[in-house]
Amino acid sequence: MSSRPPVKDWATDFDFLDPAWIENPYPIWEEMRSKCPIAHTNRFVGVYFPSRYEDIRAIAYDTEHFSSRRLFIREEAPPLIPAPPITSDPPEHHDQRKVLLPAFTPEAIKGLEPRMRTICRDLLGRIHRKSECDGAVDYAQELPARVTAHLLGISEDAGDLFRSWIHDFFEASITEPAIADKVRAEMIAFFAGEIAKRRKAPGEDLISHLLNARIDGEPLKSENMNGTLRLLLFAGINTTWSMIGACLFHLATHSDDRQRLAAEPRLIPTAVEEFLRAYAPVSLAREVIKETEINGCRFNEGEMVMLPTAAANRDPAVFPDADRVVIDRVENRHAAFGLGIHRCIGSHLARMEVTIALEEWLAQIPEFKLAPDAKVTWSHGLLRGPRQLPFVIG
Repeated sequence: MSSRPPVKDWATDFDFLDPAWIENPYPIWEEMRSKCPIAHTNRFVGVYFPSRYEDIRAIAYDTEHFSSRRLFIREEAPPLIPAPPITSDPPEHHDQRKVLLPAFTPEAIKGLEPRMRTICRDLLGRIHRKSECDGAVDYAQELPARVTAHLLGISEDAGDLFRSWIHDFFEASITEPAIADKVRAEMIAFFAGEIAKRRKAPGEDLISHLLNARIDGEPLKSENMNGTLRLLLFAGINTTWSMIGACLFHLATHSDDRQRLAAEPRLIPTAVEEFLRAYAPVSLAREVIKETEINGCRFNEGEMVMLPTAAANRDPAVFPDADRVVIDRVENRHAAFGLGIHRCIGSHLARMEVTIALEEWLAQIPEFKLAPDAKVTWSHGLLRGPRQLPFVIG
C-alpha cells in the first residue's frame, strides 16, 4: 500500500487504504463532513462516501436506487456472489432473513451465555498468568471465532483458519481480487463438507436448522445455503472481534473509564452501547443501480457507495460531543448495527459477546495498559478494528 498514489484531496480523491485513514479516520471524516458531506473518489472504480447521519440513513433505506448485491469495494468490480440475506434486495430479502430469525432471538442468544463465559474464563486463565499479552490476538479474536463455531456446530479449534480467511478476504483481496476467489472456493468446499455431515446426522446447530428451513415450501438452494453460512462465519467473527478489540484499546488508553467500569460493572452494558457508537467497525457498501440525487449530490449508476456507520455515529448534528466517548451516555440511538432492511440480524449476539467479554476481562484484569512503545496495528478495508494490541498487565 506504500506505493499507492498519495491522496490529493479527501473530498475528491479519498483512499481508505491510505495509512492516515487506517491509523485514525475520524479527523478525516470530520473534514469531509464540514467540507463536502458526500465525498467521491475515482479510485476503486468510483466510490461515494457520505459522512452525515441523515445521508447514510437515506441511502440505507433506498433499495430502489441502491442495491446490496455487491457489499465490498475492490480495485475491480467484484462478481455477484450470493450471501443471503445480506446480498439480497426486496422482495427476496424478506423470506431469506426470516429463515434466520429464530436462531438470533434474545431467548436463543441467552442460551449461549454460559458457553461464552466459559470460553472467556479459559482464555483469561492463560492470559492472567502472564505480565504481557496481545489483547487482540490472545483474547478478542478468539472469542467470536469460538462462539460462532459453537453456534454452527463446527470445530472451535479452527480459529487460525478463520483468521486467515478473514484477513485475506477483507484486506488482502482489496487490491488482489484473485485472493477473494481463493478464499471463497475454500469456504465453499469447507461448508459443503459440513452440510454433507448434517444430511447424514442432523444436530441442534445452525447448519442443521438451515437444512430444515423452507421458503415457499422449498428447501434452500445449495448455493444460497453455502453463501448464508459464509456470511454467518464472516459477520459473526470479524465484526465482533473488531469491536471487542476496540473496547479494550479504549480502556487501555483511558484509565479513568477503565477504573470506573472495573469498579461499577453494572455500567458495562451502557458503556458497550457507547463503544458501539464511537468505534462501530462496519462500513459495508451499496451499488448505485439507478441514477439519483441526495442532498444535491448526483449518484451515478454503476458506482459504489460506502455506508460508514461510525461516521454516522460521530455526526455532531445527531450526537452531542460526538467525538468524545461518554461511557454513561443515555441518549444513544447509534447506527452501529446498520439501518434499514439489513440491520444486523446478530445484534443480540454481538451485544452479548462484547458485554460478557468486558465483564470477564475487567473482573480478572482490572489493571492493564498499552505496552511501552507498543505498535497498535489496525485492519484496513471496510471493517476496522485493532489486529495487534500489546498490553502490560497489572
